[in-house]
Amino acid sequence: MTDRKQDEMTELKKGNKIPTVKMREQDPDERGRNFNEVPLGYTPEQAQLEASRCLQCKKPKCVEGCPVEVQIPEFIALIRDGDFDEAARKIKETNTLPAVCGRVCPQEDQCEIKCILGVKSDPVNIGALERFAADWERERGTIKIPEPPPKKGKKVAIVGSGPGGLTCAGDLIKIGYDVTLFEALHKTGGVLVYGIPEFRLPKAIVQSEVDYLGKLGVDVRPNVIIGRTVTIDELFEQGYGAVYIGTGAGLPLFMHIPGENLNGVLSANEYLTRTNLMKAYKFPESDTPIFVGRKTVVLGGGNVAMDSARCALRLGSEEVRILYRRSRKEMPAREDEIHHAEQEGIIMDFLVSPVKILGNDEGWVNGVECIRFELGEPDASGRRRPMPIEGSEFRMECDCVIVAIGNGPNPLVQQTTPGLETNKWGLIVADEETGKTSKKGVFAGGDIVTGAATVILAMGAGRKAATAIDQYLSSDGEW
Repeated sequence: MTDRKQDEMTELKKGNKIPTVKMREQDPDERGRNFNEVPLGYTPEQAQLEASRCLQCKKPKCVEGCPVEVQIPEFIALIRDGDFDEAARKIKETNTLPAVCGRVCPQEDQCEIKCILGVKSDPVNIGALERFAADWERERGTIKIPEPPPKKGKKVAIVGSGPGGLTCAGDLIKIGYDVTLFEALHKTGGVLVYGIPEFRLPKAIVQSEVDYLGKLGVDVRPNVIIGRTVTIDELFEQGYGAVYIGTGAGLPLFMHIPGENLNGVLSANEYLTRTNLMKAYKFPESDTPIFVGRKTVVLGGGNVAMDSARCALRLGSEEVRILYRRSRKEMPAREDEIHHAEQEGIIMDFLVSPVKILGNDEGWVNGVECIRFELGEPDASGRRRPMPIEGSEFRMECDCVIVAIGNGPNPLVQQTTPGLETNKWGLIVADEETGKTSKKGVFAGGDIVTGAATVILAMGAGRKAATAIDQYLSSDGEW
């Protein structure tokens, strides 16, 4: 072994002795009054130090945990060596949205959980390094547009510009297809723009990622409602050889308890869409107002509940509480989001659920009637089943209730597409590995197939579908 190689191996072995580098953050008291991003990212020196912790495993398990198969050790080595632009380009070989993923993907449950360093210490902070590389390239204007591939002479339509649709579009344009991306709203990005708050994912970053696709050649068309403006069958009549449906799960679910129709009860979908997409937090500078309660109660325990509660605090609620019928351990929200919410003063009421929303004579919310729970045996999800405690009812004062218990699929595309099979929940039935549906030439993936899940899983589905669409169109539709 050469002296240089020996030195490199010595440095790598030191990786597990270097403490993890935590990202800088806004002070909790300060950030609770603004919508600026909470984590402030790495400096170049911090990024290189964190990257030096990576052991550069010969068989990296972290890559196995990534739904879009980012070559993690390779891009981390480039950061370690100070080649930040090239690190960003390495990520983009398989990930169309690196700046987004670096902020909102649950790396702790995917790539980072498989990092060998995590056995005895903290895993490499892969998400923060991905964010750093993407931000470095964008902020310095060094984004490089690759040479366009030879054209295949075939068109593909993407329905929905959320993370799955954007990923599918990016993969297909890179291999030579003419790609049109249809979005029902006036802004592209799907849940990335209407659901996730500015303090977690700045919208300028989403727009930059979408603009990159436009520069690659994707034809982005907002304000087109597939199923109303044009149907799936009409897209085929217009010459599209295949269609990918990535319309997500944006239909709010409710608890169906008394009082849900009172003034002051909002779905998290409406609340977050007004706040994020329509910029209600800037009212009256923006045109969209939003109701702000003095005491706000949020129902649910996922990321959407955390986002809603943290928005309510920033909009001016004096007290914000989250009611969740299981314990903190069972909460589906990311640990970082729970931790940030607690730091900001959000009150968590565990093992509690409302049975009735109470109102005054004028039809406005003035409280919730709740019941306490205890945990029993695990249910189908693997979490312990909440069991109501008889006689534990109590009343909680509030004037705003935000329901964040989950979402279902909007039925518009399914109802206007003959031959497209759906299940009992209205989700599109599609092959897990290819996205192939019951209708010839139609593929689907993400939340419209699985129900509400994560950004990165939708992106993984988009990648798989792009590969399958290429195979399908390369066989002249006989596949």
